[in-house]
Amino acid sequence: QVQLVESGGGLVQAGGSLRLSCAASGRIFSAYAMGWFRQAPGKEREFVGAINWSGGTVYADSVKGRFTISRDYAKNTMYLQMNSLKPEDMAVYYCAVDLGMGRTTTYAGDYDYWGQGTQVTVSS
Repeated sequence: QVQLVESGGGLVQAGGSLRLSCAASGRIFSAYAMGWFRQAPGKEREFVGAINWSGGTVYADSVKGRFTISRDYAKNTMYLQMNSLKPEDMAVYYCAVDLGMGRTTTYAGDYDYWGQGTQVTVSS
């Protein structure tokens, strides 16, 4: 059974930082790209960033320079370090894994497994 579990969400003031974790189990994900998405109330789920099997990353323009994705292969865990948080970053954050080989995609439909989400609240 494949499982992705996010943690690390919470309440933070604007300008603050949070680190989200996404722990994967049930399969070795080191060969696959993993991504972060977010969804605010009343809005579509949007791409935040992704990391491929070799550690290459891609980010949405809205978070570039503020967010950093990394992964610990030994722990089968991906991280999202979020700095300089803004009220518009407030959303439920989801991690996902793409079993398609050799790509880093920003399209949610390409991802095969999803976590349950973790809430990030940013107060102004």
